[in-house]
Amino acid sequence: MNGWIEGIQNAIRYIEDNLTEELCIADISAKAYVSPFHFQRIFSVLCGFTVGEYIRQRRLSLAGEELSAGNMRVIDIAVKYGYDSQDSFSRAFTRFHGISPSAAKEKGARLKTFAPIHIKLSLEGGSMLEYKIVEKSAFTVMGRARRFSFETSYKEIPEFWQEHMSSPEAEKICGMYGLCINHSETDFEYVICDNYDPCKEVPEGYVTRTLPAGTWAVFPVRGPLPDNLQNVNTKIWNEWLPNCKEYKLSGEYSIEMYTPPCENPADNYTEIWVPVEKV
Repeated sequence: MNGWIEGIQNAIRYIEDNLTEELCIADISAKAYVSPFHFQRIFSVLCGFTVGEYIRQRRLSLAGEELSAGNMRVIDIAVKYGYDSQDSFSRAFTRFHGISPSAAKEKGARLKTFAPIHIKLSLEGGSMLEYKIVEKSAFTVMGRARRFSFETSYKEIPEFWQEHMSSPEAEKICGMYGLCINHSETDFEYVICDNYDPCKEVPEGYVTRTLPAGTWAVFPVRGPLPDNLQNVNTKIWNEWLPNCKEYKLSGEYSIEMYTPPCENPADNYTEIWVPVEKV
């Protein structure tokens, strides 16, 4: 993807230049030349925290610096960095710094700092990442859907799977796919689903979703889950996409395809499907 590193860094620079303004994920992701859905997932993989967490921690870090200078009131700092009330700012500030805003104004107060990040991707390769480009017709899936915040999805989606597989609902949906679909700037829909059989009724509380015909980059994952799945997912964003000159991201969805678990976890087989299009 041409300009991959530059695009991500442009987005970070835009955040830094507008920390005292209202930040919109659509505007941020536009600087990286990708959709809000993909940008938030890429950012989390590359940085280890979400876009929202980065913005909050940078603002609280700067707020601490300004309070320690002793020239501004706590309420003025709170408003400057986007907090609706002094109380909400004080709670967030105390969680981050370990001391209250008023204590931060005292001489010698010990504060934490969170420096701006700079993305450096290693493009030398050195490890093998197997993939194939596949053309797929449109297809429909049926399953249980739940909405997740980008900030808590890594923890909550596995809990959703555990809840589903241990319930009687697993008899209706075995969980061939895990489908992520973007619907807003702050959260997305995740569907535990199977291929839809139009000859059967959709049970109450279940949904169908149709994926359009298109091109997919399919990445095999072999071995125990979830570690191997997460490792391949990281390599997709760290290695494959930055080096890919023929394809760019397309659509605001992605799929995990699961096969029945093997007795020996080393024999498990999974796939990650990422929608792409020719550059």
